[in-house]
This record gives sequence, structure tokens and C-alpha cells, in this order.
Amino acid sequence: MNIKKVTTECLKILFILLAALLYAFNINNFLHSSGLLAGGFTGLTLLIQQIFSEYLHIAVPFSVIYIPLNAIPAIISFKFIGKRFTVYSLIFILFSSIFTDIAPSLNLTDDILLCAVFGGILNGTAISMCLLSGATSGGTDFISIFISEKYGKDAWSYIFAGNVVILLYSGVVFSWKGAMYSIILQFVSTMIIQMLYKHYQKQTLFIITEKPEEVYEVIRKCTNHDGTLFKGVGLYKGKQRNMIYSVVSSDEIHHVISEILKVDENAFINVTKSEMVHGRFYYRPK
Repeated sequence: MNIKKVTTECLKILFILLAALLYAFNINNFLHSSGLLAGGFTGLTLLIQQIFSEYLHIAVPFSVIYIPLNAIPAIISFKFIGKRFTVYSLIFILFSSIFTDIAPSLNLTDDILLCAVFGGILNGTAISMCLLSGATSGGTDFISIFISEKYGKDAWSYIFAGNVVILLYSGVVFSWKGAMYSIILQFVSTMIIQMLYKHYQKQTLFIITEKPEEVYEVIRKCTNHDGTLFKGVGLYKGKQRNMIYSVVSSDEIHHVISEILKVDENAFINVTKSEMVHGRFYYRPK
């Protein structure tokens, strides 16, 4: 048995459980207390809970709605994204549902704007913790990861647009004020996710080096990406220079640069953001 691998897996599960606890804390203390809705299946679950409470006077547990809603996305994820990824996600879905049903509300604030802003921060942080652990919070996040894996682009902005539709519907049924503040919450959450989880964002490396073979080997080992070598002339000294061009994921960039400087401490490295990349781009399988 590989002790290091087992330890890594246990730490991932622990991180996912902490994310589930933070997610449930956010729902009970910033969403429920202010009548706000999150996006995706969480928002849909809260909306259904509100409908049952308002019109049928029935208190339906969060888990009774949220877990079944995630059944079909989980099957799609299991088939097209990855088995371990789906299992980790199901752990989050199960425990976040249980924590939401049993955790108390502390009534931290009645200010709806504070609830929207801090609710968005905690929501985005919890989802990012999941993603960094190799899981997702379920629902539309499954769909976002599927789109990102299939088309190689960050899909969170598209999911945000879809979530706005759910929130606008809640405005028609209940309150436009609550719906608009919920959109603020969802916007903040999306910004936090894009800031913390950069797997589908890309960076371009331009590296001037005297050791092109060693530098390329670092890029290949760290990222499994290719590089292109250009020959040129440094105009200041008139000497031949080597430039390696490569595109890598944003979450790999700092590690790659650190390793490059270990083999060539005099390397000149320029990093630019890549808005769009066409062609084959390697993503580590989930």
C-alpha cells in the first residue's frame, strides 16, 4: 500500500468535508436568514423549499430535494468526466445536504447586502475548495466541468448566465428585491471561483534561455505540454538567442517557472494571458 497516496486521498476527502461544512454554514446563515438564493441546483432547491413553505406550509428538508436533483448530472459526470471525480462530488453533495439540515442558524446579520456579498464569497470559496480537491458541488457545476473538459474553456460565466434565469424566476414568484440581491451573490461567487480555480485558464510562456533542452524537459515533465523553439539574435549584444514558446494552464504556471529557474537561473521569462487557444491542449484526466 502506498502510504503517500492514501494520505493524499484522506486529505482530499477532509478538504471536501470542510468545504461541505462551509457550504452548509453559508446556506443557513447568509441565504436562509435573508431569503437569498444561490445559483444552480442549490438555488433551485432553496426555491422549491420556499414554494412548499409559502403555498403548502410544508417544511421540506434540503437533502430530500438536493440529492435527487443531482442524480442525472452525477450519472453524466461518472460516464464522461471521471469516476473518482464523481465519487468525491457525491461525498460533498451528501454531507453538505446533511450539514445544511442539521446545522443551526447563528443569525449573524439581517443586512441583505452583507448577506449577498459575504454569502457569495463563502459560496465561491466552498466550491473552489471542492474543485481544487478534484470534486465539484454538483448540479450545474457538473455541467460547467463537462463543458470545460469538452471545449477547453472556462465555462463559469455561461453557468452564471443560466443561474440568473433561475433567480429572475424567483423574482416573479416571490420578490424582485431578493432576486436582484441573489444575482449579486451569484456574481461575487463566480468571481471568487474564477480567481481561485484557474485550471481552464491558460498562460503563454516566452522563455529566452541558454539551455533550451533542459527548459523544455521541465515544461514537459511538469505539464505534459509541448514547446516550440525559435532561434533569434539578441540585438544588444548581437548574439544568437533561443526562445521557447509554450502554453500551459494557469494553475501550473508558478510551479513551472520555479522549476525552470532551477535549471537556468538566468532565463528571461515573459508570461501573458491567453484569451483563446485553438488546437490540441492537454488537460490532466479527472
